[in-house]
Amino acid sequence: MSDSTFALQAQTALSNGQALPKVGHRLDPAQARRVAQDYESVFLSQVLKPMFDNTDAAAPFGGGFAEDMWRSMEVDEYGKAVARAGGIGIADAIYRQILKTQEVHKP
Repeated sequence: MSDSTFALQAQTALSNGQALPKVGHRLDPAQARRVAQDYESVFLSQVLKPMFDNTDAAAPFGGGFAEDMWRSMEVDEYGKAVARAGGIGIADAIYRQILKTQEVHKP
């Protein structure tokens, strides 16, 4: 499973209130770090989304389906940017847990 596929599945699961997808194979430390950072960016996007719910674009560019779609992508990018800049510590905790889980469940 690629990192982007896992991130998309994680975002879909979070949006639908479901459990996160299982990582079926061992990750090298760099890949585990990317997965943890992707998870944090999805979480941050969900946290930031309500901030923009009542924000409208100025005329003549505001409104419609395109703006809603743009806003969703914009919030996702904000989440990614915050996570890349160090985030709020979730990625570090997830990274440690991934490594710990892999140590316990050796194939």
